[in-house]
Amino acid sequence: MTLTNSIHRNTIGAALNRSARKYPQQPALRFADRSWSYQALNVAANQVANALLEAGLVPGDRLAVYGKNSDAYVIAWLAAVKAGLVHVPVNFALSSEELGYILQQSGAKGVLSDASLADKVREATQSITLTMNGTLHAVEPSGFDVLASVGSSHSSNEPDVALEGSSLAQLLYTSGTTAAPKAAMMSHQALMAEYMACMVELDIKGSEAMLAALPLYHSAQMHVFLMPALLLGAQVILLEAPLPDSCLAAIAQHQIASFFAPPTVWISLLRHPQFGQHDLSTLKKAYYGASIMPVPVLEEMQRRFPGVGLYNCYGQSEIAPLATVLRPEEHAERPASAGRPILTVETRIVDLEGNDVAPGEHGEIVHRSPQLMVGYWDKPAMTAEAFQGGWFHSGDVGYIDEAGYLYIVDRIKDVINTGGVLVASREVEEALFKHAAIAEVAVIGLPDEKWIEAITAVVVLKEGQEASEQELIHHTKSIVAPYKVPKRIVFTDALPKSTAGKILKRHLRQEFKES
Repeated sequence: MTLTNSIHRNTIGAALNRSARKYPQQPALRFADRSWSYQALNVAANQVANALLEAGLVPGDRLAVYGKNSDAYVIAWLAAVKAGLVHVPVNFALSSEELGYILQQSGAKGVLSDASLADKVREATQSITLTMNGTLHAVEPSGFDVLASVGSSHSSNEPDVALEGSSLAQLLYTSGTTAAPKAAMMSHQALMAEYMACMVELDIKGSEAMLAALPLYHSAQMHVFLMPALLLGAQVILLEAPLPDSCLAAIAQHQIASFFAPPTVWISLLRHPQFGQHDLSTLKKAYYGASIMPVPVLEEMQRRFPGVGLYNCYGQSEIAPLATVLRPEEHAERPASAGRPILTVETRIVDLEGNDVAPGEHGEIVHRSPQLMVGYWDKPAMTAEAFQGGWFHSGDVGYIDEAGYLYIVDRIKDVINTGGVLVASREVEEALFKHAAIAEVAVIGLPDEKWIEAITAVVVLKEGQEASEQELIHHTKSIVAPYKVPKRIVFTDALPKSTAGKILKRHLRQEFKES
């Protein structure tokens, strides 16, 4: 490592070193019955980083991590970036075939996984040569294991590797809703720029305990909340999954001040029968994002979480992923807005030719920022298309009002073409959510000979509530224009969701297109 690199490093590992020196004995991370101080967490990351290098991995190698939330998952991430490896988080719900694609496409040299996923890893790696294949926290490790490497003979010193801010830290794979997943290349300095902006824009405080329950493979939980909190000296209470009863109990037990969840999780908390039985008085900040929050649900949150500040967080993986924030004091006047760009992001709304549109006019949302990805891994054509005109094209439709506030209309792929007229699925969902019997709803377009796409609403009713198809159609007709009214209402017990809480509309389109 050169002198210049060691003194001026703008890397994630160097940032953790600073936190460990400033808050050595403060609690940093708690998972199940294990708790880590800042000093212990930093030492553990160094030991695992050195163990990974001793196992044969070299800086620049891609290390795939395939597991559910755990302290070992956090340590593996911190160890990877300290060792100069490129961390590749993999959705633990993916099949062995899907895992195999990511391993192949990324050129991964190592895999760390939950012991419970060993069979999938074995199937996925049959034709792949790996330098290292280990586990995160096996009960009886038979080879490399993250937790077993902590407190072992491996050096607790910072690994001696050459790293710069421009070095790659992570490959973030998109969900692949319209094609095979592609990986956003995120550098240390891009993520560091975002962490600093998150601290400011989201009022993250080192003195306040944070609950982290959404999957860490998802960029929002890892990079908007957990990492900024750890760099400020906060304690993070980590759960394996965002189960309503576990979240409510954790907020009360650990006096949680802040919690992030997508709308689907907040809805599940509000609907839980034990909601009123827990002391949630320490909660100060309720963050939401990952998908659009229906205004009626937002209004219910404001009623049932009195005094709690609400923050709408919008963005996507390619921008690390936070782009805009609607702060608590801005919710009263603009509850449907995604807020304004954070201090590290510049945002425009453009037409098909890349020209700015007038305030209030719909167009594609584009960004420019130091926290953007370098590009898509091994996909130069897609990278060039994404950065056409020198701005990153989000694929989202929106508009900006006269005061500079952003409004998300829809994902481009979720806009419905009905009879040649484009309809935003969100607008129809907002109308349906105003019916007292509806718990959840997803509006999709299904192929139709007459309409091109027929607006279809897939509805989950609240427990004990009833509503007919005609009743909901009549209700919607009283709120929106006739051409936006669903042609069909489908009732179901539950909507398909990703492990990050996003409603999977592509699954609904596939399920109902033939019915």
